[in-house]
Amino acid sequence: MDNASGKPPANAEGRELDEDRDDEDEGEAPFEEDGRADQALDFTIDVLAAMGMDCTVDLLENEPDDPPEEIRLEIEGRDAGRIIGKKGQTLAALQFLANRVINRPGKRRRHVIIDAEGYRARREDTLTTMAQRLGKQAVEEGKIITFEPMTPQDRRVVHLALAKFPGVVTKSDGEGDSRRVQIIPVRR
Repeated sequence: MDNASGKPPANAEGRELDEDRDDEDEGEAPFEEDGRADQALDFTIDVLAAMGMDCTVDLLENEPDDPPEEIRLEIEGRDAGRIIGKKGQTLAALQFLANRVINRPGKRRRHVIIDAEGYRARREDTLTTMAQRLGKQAVEEGKIITFEPMTPQDRRVVHLALAKFPGVVTKSDGEGDSRRVQIIPVRR
């Protein structure tokens, strides 16, 4: 990779995937690239290398319905499961750090989403199915059902899964790490 583009030189860990991505960037949408996607990729690669993880990181192209300011990274490899951690906690911590690194005051906010081997999609499907099953149970029994404490991202999945579900409303209750979603049946 030549340095005429102003990008930092390639390093040995995981950049081969980034070189493939550079070829795809030429037909990109109207969002003005600011180099922060590469910064998030480099940061994630460096953290995984420092942890001694056997993984590669790929910068994904946004889907047509994704906001252009979103930066999506995918981790794959032998240690990807270790990166996920218990209930996605390690993955969430890595994502939090990547967001802190690239978002500085005075710049338009970009959102980094880091996934490992499709974990987030699987988790979202599981939560959606469970929310709909519990929504049906709340309607049938006429009782409020309360989930265990969840991350903001998981709570959002539950709220969206039940947004148009007939006979229930959802509400988040609690503070900080003990915030949980309630499924509340409505009387008609």
